[in-house]
Amino acid sequence: MTSTPQASRTENNESVDSECALLSVSGVGFDYDNAAILEDVSLSAERGEFVALVGPSGCGKSTLLNLISGVLTAREGTIVSSGLVTRTERLGNISYMQQKDLLLPWRSVAGNSRMGLELRGIGRAESDIEVERLAGLFGLTDVIDSMPWQLSGGMRQRVALLRAVLPDNPVLLLDEPFGALDAITRRSLQQWLLNVLDTSNKVVLLVTHDVEEAILLADRVLMMAPNPGRIVAEVEAKFGDSISESDLSTSPEFIELKKHILNLLSDQENIQ
Repeated sequence: MTSTPQASRTENNESVDSECALLSVSGVGFDYDNAAILEDVSLSAERGEFVALVGPSGCGKSTLLNLISGVLTAREGTIVSSGLVTRTERLGNISYMQQKDLLLPWRSVAGNSRMGLELRGIGRAESDIEVERLAGLFGLTDVIDSMPWQLSGGMRQRVALLRAVLPDNPVLLLDEPFGALDAITRRSLQQWLLNVLDTSNKVVLLVTHDVEEAILLADRVLMMAPNPGRIVAEVEAKFGDSISESDLSTSPEFIELKKHILNLLSDQENIQ
């Protein structure tokens, strides 16, 4: 592991070979109302890798997740996830946690959590066994029968993430999962998320506006620029084991990497 910022790379020089990647996006473009929203976007990630996407509002980060998940169809380019190439193949086979928790108010924590399993035709009894198996890991055992309105924002996000993780898809997309939470709750859930996903062996692709969150969670940070949306740089976000988790965000190495990423983003804004 390294404690210094790595050299930036363009989207055409990915650090992960797309031929062996679990998730591969190549030359993707997307238009809306005859305007190019995304152009020539490429990225790839191996199993067990956590990748963050950062960039200004309107650069197409969420649109890219919608394309990968199969919610939207790309104008051009290819997206392959676990060998699934077409939009209809990927739809339902990629876990996707969006910005809002989208919990159904008439369903309990258990009922919301098992939705993905139900959509796959798994029966109530088997689904409940799976929910109970992971509820403790997600800190939800004591509220498993509670309704969404009885939960705090942080607990609702845990339920939404459990719902996304339960189908055990190899690719997990996270779109600003903690963006609406206060700073203390957000930091607590960031560390909790790392612990939950530490042994999951999934590809995790996180969209965030928070550069600190990207550095804390991800192995690599990809920076996007708008008009049209594209990946303009990449840096590794790994630190030496000598830095404790509690001291990481105030360490000189962390601050240097944050400054490096912010400068890269600022340079792109000046080009616009």
